[in-house]
Amino acid sequence: MPTNVLGQDLRCCCHKPVTGFYRDGYCRTGAGDTGLHTVCAEMTPEFLAFSLRRGNDLSTPRPEWEFPGLQSGDCWCLCVSRWKEALDAGVAPPVRLSATHSSALEWVDLADLKAHAMDEHPGL
Repeated sequence: MPTNVLGQDLRCCCHKPVTGFYRDGYCRTGAGDTGLHTVCAEMTPEFLAFSLRRGNDLSTPRPEWEFPGLQSGDCWCLCVSRWKEALDAGVAPPVRLSATHSSALEWVDLADLKAHAMDEHPGL
């Protein structure tokens, strides 16, 4: 089992909508995941607008990619580089630490993740 940024077993990020590079609800990564979808984050209007301005429309459904389109309040496995970019721009969305893959720490500090930690929601 992969570990999270707290050194524990990685928890599920979300099943509604189903997220993760492997579409299994977990922010796991592997050789094919060039975007490193490792940060479990709750979408906010500010972040969704930021991502759109950066050329990544996360709000529009893309059925051909099994992508439902996201709304504020949805959780999603973000690319760690996009979360860091949003952090630097002051619009980083809240993070679920228990569901954020330990490899995210290669790109962002645990202190920054903890500063944006959200309440944990068991049973997702």
